[in-house]
Amino acid sequence: MSNILIVSLLFSAIRLTTPMLLAALGGLYSERSGVINIALEGLMLAGAFTAATITHYTGNPWVGLAAAILAGALVALVHGVACIQFKADQVVSGTAINILFLGIPALLSGAFFESTGATPQLPKGQLIPMAPIVLAFALVPVTWYVLYRTPFGLRLRAVGENPEAADTAGVDVSRVRYLAVMLSGALAAIGGAYLSIGQSSLFARNMSAGRGFIALAALIFGKWRPVQTMLACLLFGFAEALSIQMQGVSQIPVQFIQLIPYVLTIVVLAGFIGHSRAPRALGLPYQKKR
Repeated sequence: MSNILIVSLLFSAIRLTTPMLLAALGGLYSERSGVINIALEGLMLAGAFTAATITHYTGNPWVGLAAAILAGALVALVHGVACIQFKADQVVSGTAINILFLGIPALLSGAFFESTGATPQLPKGQLIPMAPIVLAFALVPVTWYVLYRTPFGLRLRAVGENPEAADTAGVDVSRVRYLAVMLSGALAAIGGAYLSIGQSSLFARNMSAGRGFIALAALIFGKWRPVQTMLACLLFGFAEALSIQMQGVSQIPVQFIQLIPYVLTIVVLAGFIGHSRAPRALGLPYQKKR
């Protein structure tokens, strides 16, 4: 029985890690290029709502997933235009997107389905419970290879560390940053889509429940490196899985048990943020010298 519980806990941890890992890997691309992406939470909500809605109307979860990727990339593009083109404060822009997507899905859900709380439930045959898990963990070595073994990864890291030097070497700083931010939005949206058409069978209001912020904490804890970021996400996923299994079998009030992943996030940020060195140009807009 104990072995079954351990296996169940491990699988639950992997399943709960998946959306956070996808969002964190997306944030890694954006932040290694020098653009802070606080908007991961909003991007996940955009992907979750789009995937559930399009899957409901088409009956095809792969079309829903593709639509979610497009939605995430477009929303991230808005963030990119604000921060790269117009030099807006990156934290403010990302926070605005998060606030926006607390309301937009409910508004659209009310218009499409006459319910602001949730979209209609999808049949089991229209869900993709395993594909995003495989994709998330497969993307870790892919991301490592892209960052450290490809010309694009070299340009990305150069733009995030010293955009002036990269510009002098002929790298289009704005183009690289736009690509990184849109890739960030696409990956975060896949994480959101997994919540609505993988883990669940519908979109519920604010269903990301802070996972975008936890992904950001994992990214910082992992020092903006793919393997370490994955391990940090697994830590948070394990904490969430443990809190779920403890409910109903522990004498501790359930409200305190549900706090475990969020308290762990605060502890990690408070204890390790000072030991992580962010990309040097992170959060700094770049003005091309003429």
